[in-house]
Amino acid sequence: MQGWHGLDDVPGDWGRSVVTIGVFDGVHRGHQRMVGRAVALAAELGLPAVVITFDPHPEEVVRPGAHPPRLTTAGHRAELLGALGVDAVCVLPFTLEFSRMTPDEFVQAVLVDRLHAAGVVVGENFRFGHKAAGSLDTLRELGEKYDFVAEGVPLVSDGEAISSSLVRESLAAGDVEAAARALGRPHRVEGVVVRGHQRGRALGYPTANVEHPPSSAIPADGVYAGWLECVQSPSPDQGRRWPAAISIGTNPTFDGVARTVEAYALDRDDLDLYGAHVVVDFGRRLRATLKFGSVDELVEQMRRDVDEARRFTAG
Repeated sequence: MQGWHGLDDVPGDWGRSVVTIGVFDGVHRGHQRMVGRAVALAAELGLPAVVITFDPHPEEVVRPGAHPPRLTTAGHRAELLGALGVDAVCVLPFTLEFSRMTPDEFVQAVLVDRLHAAGVVVGENFRFGHKAAGSLDTLRELGEKYDFVAEGVPLVSDGEAISSSLVRESLAAGDVEAAARALGRPHRVEGVVVRGHQRGRALGYPTANVEHPPSSAIPADGVYAGWLECVQSPSPDQGRRWPAAISIGTNPTFDGVARTVEAYALDRDDLDLYGAHVVVDFGRRLRATLKFGSVDELVEQMRRDVDEARRFTAG
C-alpha cells in the first residue's frame, strides 16, 4: 500500500482510480463497509482504490477546542485502512485555507486533477466544501460534469447505524464491549511508558504508565481486562503481547489528582518498558474506580481484579 501526505505526494503518472473520502476516525464497521464497497468497485473497473482522509481532524480547525476525542492515531488509522485492501491512503493536511474550498474546487483539485477519479464512494450523509455546502447529491452532479460516478453507502452493520460518535459514547460510559462491537475489534489506546509513582511495583503489581496523546478517547474511569503490547522498544520485548489488567483513574486511595492509564501485564514483574511505545486494547470493564480504606483492602481487590482479568483474557 502506498501512503501519501498531501496531494504533492501523489505520483505524477497516477492514472484513474476509485476514491473514498472521510475522516475515518476509528475505522469502525460502518467505515469498513464503505471502504469495502470502494475496493469492490475498483476491482470491477480494474483500477486502484484510494482512501482520502484528513489530519488534523477538521473539527480541530473549524471549531478549535471543540473537536471530539480521537479513536485512532493517524498511524493506526492508516494501518487499519490498508488492511481493508486499498492501494493507497492519501492524508490531506486540513487547514483553514483548505476548509474554504467550495465543493467544485475540492472536486476539481483533489478528485479530478490529482486522483483522476472514475468512481467516488462516500457515506450517505457525506458533507464537503466550505461550510459543508456539498452533499452526496452535489457530488453526483459534479460527477456528471467531471466524468465520474458517485455512490453513497449507509454506515450500518447488521442493520444498526454505526458512527464514531456512538463509539465515543460507549467509551465514555465504560462500555468497551459495545465499542468493540461497533469497531469490529477492541478499542485501543497507545503511547509511551513513563515513570509514575511506582506504587504498583511496591504492591506487587508493577504497571506500565501509558502517556497517551492528550486528544485520545479514553474509556471511563475503572478497571478493565485487556491486553498490553510493546510495539516499539530497543528491548527484546518489542512485538510481545500480554494479557493485562488495566486501571484508568486518579488513584483515589492515594488521593491522586492526575488521570492515568496503567496496565499490568498479568504475572509479569520482570518487564522494563520505560520509554517503549505500547498499545493497550480494552476487552471488558471489571468494575468502577473505588477509594479503599487501607492499602491492604486495595491489594486484596487488585488480586481479585487480576484473577478476573486472567479468566476473561484466557477465554
